[in-house]
Amino acid sequence: TDPARLAAATEAALVEVERIEAACSTWRPESIWSALNRAEGRPVPMEPEWLALLENMKVWSVRTGGAFDPALMPLLETWDLRGRGRTPSSRELVLARRASGARHLLLDPVAGTAKLEHLDAGVEEGGFLKGYALDRAVLRVKERGVETGLFDFGGQLAAVGETTVAIATPGDRQLPRLSLRLRNASLSTSGTSERGRHILDPRTGRPSPAWGSASVVMPSALEADLLSTALYVMGPARGLRWARRRHLPACFLLNDGRVRMTREFRGLLTTKEST
Repeated sequence: TDPARLAAATEAALVEVERIEAACSTWRPESIWSALNRAEGRPVPMEPEWLALLENMKVWSVRTGGAFDPALMPLLETWDLRGRGRTPSSRELVLARRASGARHLLLDPVAGTAKLEHLDAGVEEGGFLKGYALDRAVLRVKERGVETGLFDFGGQLAAVGETTVAIATPGDRQLPRLSLRLRNASLSTSGTSERGRHILDPRTGRPSPAWGSASVVMPSALEADLLSTALYVMGPARGLRWARRRHLPACFLLNDGRVRMTREFRGLLTTKEST
């Protein structure tokens, strides 16, 4: 109810997001993660915060059976996914696959360094850094007394307190498909309807099929972010089985109109949904 306090809390959140982007965004050549990608195998000094984040992402790569991976820069470059896009030759794809993968990322928290053992390897933050930034932004506003609010980072939401949110129909972001309650949690949705087939399958090195969208709700925005990516890569059938075994609130919207979701996700809906 205090506009000045709200403005201060919002500014603190934005400053925190800028701090994370400045350090970790590989779109910024001056970031420490860009320096790591350019180091050609040499150790790069890195703050404990970023070493811990990258180590956590290596753990999640194993947990998801390689459906999520934080070190796919060679594959992104060979498909030119940050540009106009291209189809690489078979040899280019083989070389990019050899250079990609979290196995190349070596972290030394004692020495405070990170290095990529393959000369062409590179970290790529697109599948998880948004979630980490959201978690930190939520922390900053809560520290300043905000009890209710919503962050919208495009494709991912984070709620402070409780609110009602919607998941869009694949192929039409303006058309809501499902409505659900979000309480002190994050909703992340991954799909290819807007940017084309930009989600790579780390196991094959190729873009994942354009089948619809995968959504996950988690208390941690970081985990929601990486899991929506991993579940999209797994696909609606295998992804649903994987989520059910782990009791995750997950939903899969298929391009043909079908909806598949876990029991945990169904419990969040504001209206009944038949599948």
